[in-house]
Amino acid sequence: MEKTFIFGHKKPDTDSVMSAIGLSYLKNKLGDNTEPRVLGVINKETKYALDYFKLKEPEYLNDVKLQLKDVEFHKKFLIKETGSIYDGYQSMLREGLTGLPVTKEDGTFTGLITIKDLSHTIVNENIEDLYTSYQNLMHVLKGEEILKYDEEIVGKLLIAAYRSTTFMQNVKLAKSTILIVGDRHSIIEYAVESGVKMIILSGDSEIKEKHLEVARKNKVNIIRTPYDSYHIARLVGLTNYIKTMIRSYNPIKFENTEFVDNVVEINNKLKHTNYPIVDRRNHCLGLLKITDLSEKHPKKVILVDHNEKLQSVEGLEEAEILEIIDHHNLGNITTNTPINFRNMAVGSTCTIVYYLYQERKVAIPKEIAGALLSGILSDTLILKSPTATPKDIEAVRELEQIAQVNYQEYGMNLLKAGTSLEGMSKEDVLYNDFKLYNVKDKTFAIGQFFTMNFDEIKKEINAYVHVLDEVAEANNYSLVALYVTDIVRNGSYVLFNKKGKDIIDVAYEDNVGEGYFVSGCVSRKKHVVPLIMEIFEN
Repeated sequence: MEKTFIFGHKKPDTDSVMSAIGLSYLKNKLGDNTEPRVLGVINKETKYALDYFKLKEPEYLNDVKLQLKDVEFHKKFLIKETGSIYDGYQSMLREGLTGLPVTKEDGTFTGLITIKDLSHTIVNENIEDLYTSYQNLMHVLKGEEILKYDEEIVGKLLIAAYRSTTFMQNVKLAKSTILIVGDRHSIIEYAVESGVKMIILSGDSEIKEKHLEVARKNKVNIIRTPYDSYHIARLVGLTNYIKTMIRSYNPIKFENTEFVDNVVEINNKLKHTNYPIVDRRNHCLGLLKITDLSEKHPKKVILVDHNEKLQSVEGLEEAEILEIIDHHNLGNITTNTPINFRNMAVGSTCTIVYYLYQERKVAIPKEIAGALLSGILSDTLILKSPTATPKDIEAVRELEQIAQVNYQEYGMNLLKAGTSLEGMSKEDVLYNDFKLYNVKDKTFAIGQFFTMNFDEIKKEINAYVHVLDEVAEANNYSLVALYVTDIVRNGSYVLFNKKGKDIIDVAYEDNVGEGYFVSGCVSRKKHVVPLIMEIFEN
């Protein structure tokens, strides 16, 4: 079963990480194959919760862009370099393809052959030289083994076309001769006595026992085939190792992790039909016919705690969104087909996930209860935020029992872990919980950081503003604001880029300075984003 990735927004907070973990566990219990992922570095608060409940940190997901491994290319369509030209041609004919990757015995890619190469070989090449295996000759000529001494057969082809006396008088046989002959016993005798490399008996011809004795003594390879000399002459050149006809040892090839859009861009310049596909160790996986790109299987994803494209993973437009679980206002993500969209006016996505467990009647284990509880306590500031609803309170009461903690005591320790500035740069503080929003043709960004002591940030306020200015300028954001939420004072200090001052002034109907305190402002979702959006819209 194909795996589905479940993840929150780009700057993961405790709610987004824990709702992904909780939902993934539920989905897997119901028979799905899912995996929680994160789109960024986990913050201190979330790390505390994961460690406390002994939960594994989800792996990082860089993107969900289409890769060649998501495309139905011709997997395992290849040939070993010791395979015959005949087999290579039959493979291309059978699959309706015009190219075939060639590999060493261990699967390492060595080159590409095409129908054009094959035509050139058959029409122009010298077919007197044979470089093949005993097995290839047996297979292509439908041969019967009479005597075998060599795995590999290298030599020059010769057909016994003259009268026997003329042949023996005028043709000198060498140790490298590969002789095609019918039931002409005198020539066979001459050949075995000369110790030729091989005799190919045409038309199921018999060979005398006395000639076999000499052949054994001189280690002459012998096979018998039902084909006549004419057909043998036409086929025997096709028994050669396919590596003998490789013209392109360094063709354009792609790793299976290559993005499809990159492949399309390169092909628009090269206009090739076929491309070998390899893994990172250069082991060949098959062949991509450029028309295969229409047969693709997008990565399957479920979004939690966001429904804004800017907040989501790179390449989301190339993925198949199966479901969205969120508690924010509706964003701008669109889908090609109807999906399950669960959006509730609650304080935390983890609350919604909790109710999904109740609806499905799936028991919540202790560590998952701890995860969901952490997400709710984080997003609702231990149920003190105005975003907290009776449903959040009900979920917390149930989850604290299963997780075996006192929610207030645990919640305070959780928030304390997240408010420490130790080891954090100015950028770390801004991006700790950072979200982008689009309104018409404008983009603005709001970061939020919880603290119990604003003085540490206040003494370096100019340095923080400098960072906000740089981020706004580099990304052409109309506003970059950092809301430093003081849990003790129940409000937020506002820092903003200089060019965004007019917007902040309008928002708070005042000539606002850096570090302006907004009493009661603790929820970005309720107290900040709607206010700023309205200003941009008007």
